[in-house]
Amino acid sequence: MRLALSTGGGDAPGLNAVIRGAVLSAVHRGWAAYGIQRGFGGLLGGDKVVSLGPDEVRGITHLGGTILGTTNRSSPFKWPVPQPDGSVKDVDRSDELVDAFRAHGFDALIMIGGDGSLRIAQQLYEKGLPVVGVPKTIDNDVRGTVTTFGFDTAVSTATDALDKVHSTAESHDRVMVVEVMGRYAGWIALNSGLAGSADVILIPEIPFDIESVCRKVRERDARGRRFSIVVVAEGAMPIGGKVVTRAPAGPGDRMERLGGIAERVAAAIEERTGKETRALTLGHLQRGGRPTTFDRLLALRFGAAAVRCVADGNFGVMVSHVPPSTGFVPLKEALGKPKLVPLDLDTVLMAREIGVCLGD
Repeated sequence: MRLALSTGGGDAPGLNAVIRGAVLSAVHRGWAAYGIQRGFGGLLGGDKVVSLGPDEVRGITHLGGTILGTTNRSSPFKWPVPQPDGSVKDVDRSDELVDAFRAHGFDALIMIGGDGSLRIAQQLYEKGLPVVGVPKTIDNDVRGTVTTFGFDTAVSTATDALDKVHSTAESHDRVMVVEVMGRYAGWIALNSGLAGSADVILIPEIPFDIESVCRKVRERDARGRRFSIVVVAEGAMPIGGKVVTRAPAGPGDRMERLGGIAERVAAAIEERTGKETRALTLGHLQRGGRPTTFDRLLALRFGAAAVRCVADGNFGVMVSHVPPSTGFVPLKEALGKPKLVPLDLDTVLMAREIGVCLGD
């Protein structure tokens, strides 16, 4: 058995642990494992295919990033190709990819990625490739799994930043607006905001009224609490408004680039309350660094579970985490609408009960 692994989309803490779990599980069965570098670049001439064994995956569980490299511009169905006039054109190279996969003698592909990568996995499965998906996103917005690896680390990073922001906000009697990742799902903002004792948490699932936010700031001022911490998800939006984007999707990009909502919220708070307000965007800090213990273990379990699916001939599926076990769901089931924060979630109810403003 010749097993190929690919990491696609944005990086996330725990990718290397998945690779290690899958490679060692494959070696345990007497199989050979290979890594496709830079998404699918290794099969389409942009990079290499490398052999992976115990030596190659030794000591990588605790490392952030991915030893295979990754890109969010590697869809074989929309491969960016430079044109003679300097422009870039998206070209369907999926048939080339399938041919290259078979030319290497691979028997199965484990594709590690988020929503975009898993959609590609489903498309490749429909073209006849034996594919198993592994859900990877710090946003935790993939259906079919309670948790994705990388999420716990991102929340921990954001919480640590909020702990640090508290001291400067209180020292200067300021309002600090901290923007976190998550795209159209508020999981990171909600969890880090509550763990970091934020006063206001704005998530995409609950369009906000800026006056409600300012009222919370004024109430704290009236009680002698002259500083406030506002956590805002990058996909949050005002009632009747739209998400803020830094740039539209370019050639090869899967999604538009969100960001900038913190600056707008901070400006509105300062204008309406007269409070000195600062904005901070954590950005890619949430993607980097060493994975937490939870993410390391989950990623290792996902890698081993993916190999078990291959051993069982179970393709067109995504491994999942439904505590306390790992299992799998059909890729099609995982590719429904993004998993958003339910408004009746007990965490949301708790936030309201302890006095956190959610902007509505």
